[in-house]
Amino acid sequence: MIDIPALSSDSSARYSPAVALTMAAIGFMQILDSAIINTSLPTMARTFGVTTIDLSLAVTAYVLAAAAASPLANWLSDRLGARSVLLAALAAFTLSSVWCALCQTLPELIVARVVQGVGGALLLPVGTAVVMRRAAGTDFVRATALMVWPALMAPIVGPVIGGFITEHLSWRWNFWLNLPLGVCGMLAILKLVPNEREIGGRRLDVAGFLLCAASLTTLLAGFQRSAEAGSERVVALTMIGVGAVLGAAAVHHLRRYPEPLLRLGALSRPSLSYAFHPGGLYRVLFSAAPFLLPLWFQLGFGLSPAAAGLWVLVYFVGNLGIKFITTPLMRRFGFRNVLVGDGILVALSMVACALVGSLDQPLVVVLILLFAGSVRSVQLTTLTTLAFADVPGAERGNASNLIAMMQQATQAAGVAVAAFSLSALQIVLGRGDIGLPELQGTFWIMAALALVGAIVALRVPDAFGREVSGAGGR
Repeated sequence: MIDIPALSSDSSARYSPAVALTMAAIGFMQILDSAIINTSLPTMARTFGVTTIDLSLAVTAYVLAAAAASPLANWLSDRLGARSVLLAALAAFTLSSVWCALCQTLPELIVARVVQGVGGALLLPVGTAVVMRRAAGTDFVRATALMVWPALMAPIVGPVIGGFITEHLSWRWNFWLNLPLGVCGMLAILKLVPNEREIGGRRLDVAGFLLCAASLTTLLAGFQRSAEAGSERVVALTMIGVGAVLGAAAVHHLRRYPEPLLRLGALSRPSLSYAFHPGGLYRVLFSAAPFLLPLWFQLGFGLSPAAAGLWVLVYFVGNLGIKFITTPLMRRFGFRNVLVGDGILVALSMVACALVGSLDQPLVVVLILLFAGSVRSVQLTTLTTLAFADVPGAERGNASNLIAMMQQATQAAGVAVAAFSLSALQIVLGRGDIGLPELQGTFWIMAALALVGAIVALRVPDAFGREVSGAGGR
């Protein structure tokens, strides 16, 4: 038996679509901000009088600050109340965005991004837990469909929006954009979100926090540097190894400490096990897509950044266009059949991308992008729904925190795997620059990963989660 403390709440424990939509919108704002800044780096570098590589420290600062703070999300929510934590986190994120817009030097921007990263780290796990604790039955599937759309949309549309704002206004408006969105979000939280908290809250597990934070930051820093050549790659691989050792130490501590920062008992639930494997493998694969697709059109076919962005939007349309049948698919076929069948389709979509040699037949490329975006959407929605399928409401806050940490790691790993593949293929092929052959080879590797994921998904029992998906209930 897993001992789960009771929660106090100032509101009835019923699912609210308005709360789910609010949390999804806040999640979209946070993910969009991360996606937008990458497009603006060269212009920002010229403003500060530094190189683009120097300015990448602002991106790294956000990622590492978020990784360090994320293990605290569930503990803070239990201790202070979900609404209080969400308000404080969104206020920190919004005000630090304004600070970023006003920055005049790179060191000042890095500090502002650290604060922004800490605020952003708490929004997703706490917001997801607020929604999932109340969702049951058919409401659960609808809640998941709402909560997953930021992860589908923001990484794709972010670079397009960021490029437009940077070119026609100023890179600073990318940050100013968060001010009205953040204020609206805080007003919605005050009105809609209950301030539930754990009765008799735990003391902070300092050792557990330090081990988790050190493991995540070291792993993510290693992933980010793994595509660099020479001695830098050795350093990166060393950091990944150290991060893995620290992660093992963190797990050892959390399993034995009486009141751990994160309760790992939730991982014994089959749904969490499936969410991590094959779910983690697919998240690595899908995190690589927003990185690979712009390179495919720019380096592979010689298009401008703006033209490449328009092509990537077709992929985004595929993500959204399939949403209305994702839930019926889960209800008709069940989790395992969708994961396995759609996983094979994901592999085929990567093969199709690998076989494109030119843009002479644009309609074919459009159909491939729509297909690839559609199958990605189905797989991510199914994996997100599956993750909480057999997790009781009281455990979903802790489960949400664990999943958010996994998503951070897989997002960094996805870009690292794609970049490493491009770099390795460049060496193997003996080419001076990355072009279409390296990109085609990377798509073949992504197809192989997708096929492995589909095979691993066979371990999900055929009848698992039918009370949530509704499969077999007709």
